[in-house]
Amino acid sequence: MSSEKREIQPSLGPGGRGPGPFHGKKEKASDVKSTLRRLWAYLRAQRAGLVLVFFIVIVTSLLNTAGPWLMKVAIDSCLSGSVDFPALAKLLALMGLVFFGASALTLLQQWIMASVSQKVVYQLRKEIFAKFQTLTIRYFDTRSTGEMMSRVTNDIDNISNTIAVSVLEILSALFTILSVGAVMLIINWQLALICLCTIPLLILLTKKIAGSTRKGFRDRQRYLGELNGMIEESISGHQVIRSYTKEEALLRSFTKTNEQLRKASNKANITSGLMGPLMNMMNNLNYAVTAFAGGVMALYGMVSVGTIAAFLNYSRQFSRPLNQVAQLYTMIQSAIAGAERVFTVLDETPEFDDSPDALPLKEVKGHVEFRDVHFRYVEDVPVLKGIDLEAKPGQTIALVGPTGAGKTTIINLLTRFYDYHRGEISIDGLEIRTLKKNDLRRNLGIVLQDSFLFTGTIRENIRFGRLDASDEEIRQAAELANAHQFIHRMPKGYDTVLTEDGAGLSQGQRQLLAIARAILSDPSILILDEATSSVDTRTEIHIQEGMLRLMEGRTSFVIAHRLSTIVNADMILVMKDGKIIERGHHRELMEAGGFYHGLYNSQFSVSDAE
Repeated sequence: MSSEKREIQPSLGPGGRGPGPFHGKKEKASDVKSTLRRLWAYLRAQRAGLVLVFFIVIVTSLLNTAGPWLMKVAIDSCLSGSVDFPALAKLLALMGLVFFGASALTLLQQWIMASVSQKVVYQLRKEIFAKFQTLTIRYFDTRSTGEMMSRVTNDIDNISNTIAVSVLEILSALFTILSVGAVMLIINWQLALICLCTIPLLILLTKKIAGSTRKGFRDRQRYLGELNGMIEESISGHQVIRSYTKEEALLRSFTKTNEQLRKASNKANITSGLMGPLMNMMNNLNYAVTAFAGGVMALYGMVSVGTIAAFLNYSRQFSRPLNQVAQLYTMIQSAIAGAERVFTVLDETPEFDDSPDALPLKEVKGHVEFRDVHFRYVEDVPVLKGIDLEAKPGQTIALVGPTGAGKTTIINLLTRFYDYHRGEISIDGLEIRTLKKNDLRRNLGIVLQDSFLFTGTIRENIRFGRLDASDEEIRQAAELANAHQFIHRMPKGYDTVLTEDGAGLSQGQRQLLAIARAILSDPSILILDEATSSVDTRTEIHIQEGMLRLMEGRTSFVIAHRLSTIVNADMILVMKDGKIIERGHHRELMEAGGFYHGLYNSQFSVSDAE
């Protein structure tokens, strides 16, 4: 698009990117309970796998609980004075089977949860990518590509890892605590109460650390998104950076954000890292208290040696899941922070939907009218001020004027990338806001100043204009656009693979491919946004020939940088400060000696000087 729109876009922060007035505002964190509830909704969709894991975890917990009980029986039988060796051998064999079965079931439940987590993140990625397709142009104009990509990659990967591990560990911990606690109470309730006395203290410590840890991980994810944005832009804009020798400035900006990320990560990791040592200290304390109390009780004949051995084992089993959950706390907090950022995107207001009674747009003649149209990108900063224009079917309307006059904004409103605030825009007598927007855009062909090409073959890039087009139709479109000749010289012709945004092609070649794509789409109304402003005169002639073939019989809107290219337009609209200040044919405007006359002569004065 032309630079006029970029001028009214929010200013960028250090390093040539966000945060600006929009991008830089802090995202309001969702309620943690609400975030977990929404994550659970995705998990619930995988109920078959969860139910299976639920039962496997119960069986595994029971097997783990049975092991120390069997050990107690074995020790007590050995100390009883009369040992039944065949019975002891069977008991030991049963213990082996119990421990083997618990290990095998643990592997099975991990495999199932890995599958469940991948299905959940598959759905999340699908939804967030689909959401990107519905968001407004304004949303993308005010955010960096790297920051948005961070939501789809880093944040969702955090969620995936957490679901695969933490859900399983929490379920396992819950059933282990319940089963072990019940067995301990059955064996000896006094020793069990002594062993369980540290639980309230553990809960208090966990709650205390929770708040600051979650905030730290939320900040870490935000800075990581900003850093990704800087990296993405530094790679895409490396030629500009080197041309202006801004490597050091960009490095300083990167270092600043990297330092913010380091501090946020340190704070989050150190705070969450307290959980592990604290848990180990509490577990060791609990083990020592249990051993001491058990020893004292054994001296008074209140418990057997086998009971003490079982309790020491159960003490480890009881504290292990608590310790594991504490260790998972870092991952869980990071996942919650990532989930909040993902749900922030999913909760964004999508592009306006069609009204229930929206009309289809099929046979388009191309009669376009703007009546008293007003628009602003930012509140209290008007961009268009009462625009009136009419394009009859088949006419070519040229829009000229200085940067920031509002030329591209007119195109943005016609395509409904933005909605106007006052007035009316109609096509063939139908206001565009009453039409189905996909029908509207399907009848519009757009060739921008910076034509975007996708990674893929030349054939695929042209076919993007109409996906069901045949190879012959693609070749014909390329010939009409004057692109066939240079495509034919490429190493693999139409099957030559282009890298991102057509790197390796000249600006003129990219424009010719964009024109071929537009020809293939066969639009009723054509929009050319300064399509020849960045090419040499010889290439411009080829592009102009392709454009004339494309414009033939179509209503066309041409935003012109070089006024020599629009002297034959049916109507020239001269814009300044959001208003149309002159209109007419080239000869009429030149004879009037007004603003257009000055623009036109200034261009030729520059050309003569050169």
